[in-house]
Amino acid sequence: MAEALELDLVEISPNADPPVCKIIDYQKFIYQQKKKAREMKANASKIVIKEIRFGPNTDEHDYQFKLKHAQSFLDEGFKVKAYVFFKGRSILFSQQGEKLLLRFALELEEYGKAEQLPKLEGKRMIMMLSPAKKK
Repeated sequence: MAEALELDLVEISPNADPPVCKIIDYQKFIYQQKKKAREMKANASKIVIKEIRFGPNTDEHDYQFKLKHAQSFLDEGFKVKAYVFFKGRSILFSQQGEKLLLRFALELEEYGKAEQLPKLEGKRMIMMLSPAKKK
């Protein structure tokens, strides 16, 4: 039947009993699959991560300024990577940095949620925040 129609006989499900085959133009089928894959890739949302850097002894005004920036980033749908950078001996204040990040996450709770708790990686204590789902 496929030869009479000048089309290809393609095996769809070889494990079925009996095997399932389809009569189609195979080149056209492959082209359509590639086209769908391109469209899916174009429609996929790009994940953008915005970074906010603190020191272990960040002043209250600087903290509030960075908090407002983080709120706007989360409102726009970006992820936020907040981190405390420790220089030299300031690594001794790692508890202070952890408190700062936890407070940051708590104040941004209505805009986004913390993906991970603060963890120390080398000289940085990192925490990721993702935007809250829009209603």
